Amino acid sequence: MTTILKDRRILLCVSSGIALYKTVGLVSSLRKSGAELKIVLSPNARKMVSEIVFSSVGNCSVYTDMFDINDGWIPHTDLSNWAELLIVAPATANSIAKINHGIADNLLLATCLAFQGKKMLVPTMNIRMYENTTTQENLKSLQGKGWEVLEPGFGHLACGDIGSGRYPENDVIVQNIEYLLTEKILENLNVLITAGPTREKVDSVRYISNRSSGKMGYSMAKAFRYVGSRVNLVSGPVNIAPPVGVNITKVESTYEMGKAVDKYAKKADIIVMTAAVSDYSPKSPVSNKIRKSKETLVIEMARTRDIISTIRRKQDSILIGFCAEDSDIESRAQHKLKNKNLDMVFANDISKEGIGFDSEFNELLMIRKDGSKEFLPRLPKEELALKVVNLIADYIKKFK
Repeated sequence: MTTILKDRRILLCVSSGIALYKTVGLVSSLRKSGAELKIVLSPNARKMVSEIVFSSVGNCSVYTDMFDINDGWIPHTDLSNWAELLIVAPATANSIAKINHGIADNLLLATCLAFQGKKMLVPTMNIRMYENTTTQENLKSLQGKGWEVLEPGFGHLACGDIGSGRYPENDVIVQNIEYLLTEKILENLNVLITAGPTREKVDSVRYISNRSSGKMGYSMAKAFRYVGSRVNLVSGPVNIAPPVGVNITKVESTYEMGKAVDKYAKKADIIVMTAAVSDYSPKSPVSNKIRKSKETLVIEMARTRDIISTIRRKQDSILIGFCAEDSDIESRAQHKLKNKNLDMVFANDISKEGIGFDSEFNELLMIRKDGSKEFLPRLPKEELALKVVNLIADYIKKFK
């Protein structure tokens, strides 16, 4: 989790879809992120889950009555003036239709009508209601009026049907909120990122790999998407959910990663190579399982392609490398910067406990090709990725 939402003013409007109980989890996530919350419940939502539940989980005020006017406080206008972002979750077909047509017959609807900032809908309903032409026309109309509309999830619905209309995972909603509240400093750039390890086949059941978790690369992909870039992520085998809004290509071997990089590099404005690519691969992998028949086993290894040195890319693209070292960190990073003809390199010390491989944290030494350096101290990888993206944006302003 990042600090993007810390002290940001978010107004959550809850309408009376059956999925509203899941919104309590969203409230918890937003509170943990440090956001300032206020919540509005529709009259029927209030019947389904008490405002006490929302106020307790969110440690915030909950509003239900449009005519609860005290000391000059006018709920719908004052709430709309207070918030930076308004989100309707869940957004029922009824509330979507009323919002689109400017109906303001309860506090939630009146607040939506008065609000002029960034706003998002989370449509949640039966598949036939969602796919109905009227609902789709309403959603398209609201998008034209500045509403961000999340795609609902696909799966089992409360009515027993299977299809679109599910409430999305709360992490997906939080990522979209973070996206909306992040300044678009690298908007409309094409970014290629590699992440994770590669696997080199030994036989039908064994492979050679490394300890890379892919967390740094996935965090970089998320950060670039937040600042407005179009992101292609080429990923080795990892156990991480893909970031929202990122195009992902999954590969296994160094050869497969190289082919995928070649595909996207030609149009990339920025290339960020965070993947821990195997330097060697078994020269003659076996198609079946190698049996335990000898005391020793010798596997002849051959050099793999040095992808970062052989990328066919745009002449004006920016190439950024990552290196994981256990000694002589700065000198090895300097060598990679020069030898691979990089614009920037980020190095981390894998000999330190609690950072790097398999960790949620990292620290990095950044070196630019002009010789300037900056040390980024230990932070969660998602937070560190945002700082790296800002350094890249500064580099582009200065040198490109």
